[in-house]
Amino acid sequence: MYVLGIETSCDETGVAIVKNGRDVINNYFATQVPIHAQFGGVVPEIASRQHLIHITYLVRKVLEESNAIPDAVAVTQGPGLMGSLLVGVNFAKAYAWANKIPIIPIHHIEGHIFSAMLLEKSPEFPFLALVVSGGHTMLIECKAPHEYKIIGNTRDDAVGECFDKVARLLGLPYPGGPSIQKTAEKGNPHAIKFPLGLSSGENLEFSYSGLKTSVLYKIKDTPQSEKTEQWLADISASFQWCAIEVLINKTKLALKKTGLKKLVIGGGVSANALLRKRAVEELDAEIFLPPLKYCLDNGAMIASAGYSRLFHGYQSDFSFTANPSLPLC
Repeated sequence: MYVLGIETSCDETGVAIVKNGRDVINNYFATQVPIHAQFGGVVPEIASRQHLIHITYLVRKVLEESNAIPDAVAVTQGPGLMGSLLVGVNFAKAYAWANKIPIIPIHHIEGHIFSAMLLEKSPEFPFLALVVSGGHTMLIECKAPHEYKIIGNTRDDAVGECFDKVARLLGLPYPGGPSIQKTAEKGNPHAIKFPLGLSSGENLEFSYSGLKTSVLYKIKDTPQSEKTEQWLADISASFQWCAIEVLINKTKLALKKTGLKKLVIGGGVSANALLRKRAVEELDAEIFLPPLKYCLDNGAMIASAGYSRLFHGYQSDFSFTANPSLPLC
């Protein structure tokens, strides 16, 4: 079965054809980073208009190059930016209706979970999922296909959002994750001590607002004469270490509490080299890390989740619409 996957939740237009939920035939996306970089973040109205520009071309390109006829369409229903979601949902509805094939609305977070199913060796349920992105920092107990329990969530800024905001404070380019990682390469991760949000106790909640504020005060309290390239590298490395330290510690606690021995890490921040390295070295679990091209928002993960839902008997009519606040469970 071939599933066409469409992802337009934020600022990347992702389209893919996936066979049987595992084999990616074609996967393309159009990034908007150069456009939004000048504003230091995503401008929703611009994002939705860019999706309108790219989506038809990308779908045509994927279909022509794959030489496959889709048996179904899977599309991100939410959460995300309303205008961006509407572009994908309405396009997918029109395509499915015109071709008389099923349409499957997909939760964006479920898509990130299913990015692990695109690995050569994919995880079997049950497993723990750590989803880390610009909008989400979540620990999810994945009991069975499409049966989830959120056991940890963020109280304020998501980790990816925190990376973006700190990068802006430091004068580094958007998006913040890659620019901080690159700047931190020559820095000392223990040069500056920053707070670890909600680090005490046995809770699995996340908080990154305090870390962001601490970086702000450190910048303000440092004389201009001391703000050298090495200082920038040190503050970037110290911030990155603390941000990842929280993720590692909370995930370690979640594995202990649930007794699960398999861990999926997904979302844009899962591309972070320090997180990937420390997860493999420090966590007592079999780690499933998607390739970098499936860490960012993409159509392949949506197609994989859509195939699984069809396989497990899920059906949908055309009455659903985009939902920027769609709950996972």
